[in-house]
Amino acid sequence: MDTSQLLRGVLDLAVLAALRGDDGYGYEVLRRLRAAGLTELGDASVYGTLRRLYQAGLLTSYVVPSDEGPHRKYYSLNAAGRTRLEESAATWRDFAGIMTRLVEEE
Repeated sequence: MDTSQLLRGVLDLAVLAALRGDDGYGYEVLRRLRAAGLTELGDASVYGTLRRLYQAGLLTSYVVPSDEGPHRKYYSLNAAGRTRLEESAATWRDFAGIMTRLVEEE
């Protein structure tokens, strides 16, 4: 099944959730999402979402020097990002419940 359309609608929620426990730089967030099962996720989608969420004021960022290449820009949830995560997760749970009832009806 092609999940690209579904993913487009919930990528903000997925990225916020991936940053809930620990800060992360772009590729690290991508690995977390792929490890969670979003294997079809493209690099550019995650990097673009991180930039957009940062510009929307939902993330903070800081740079850490790296001995293995360019400096890494880490992102973390701020208070607004945590609030958005909670609201979006509640919306997702409601929607998932509705869809489950719809597809399981006989």
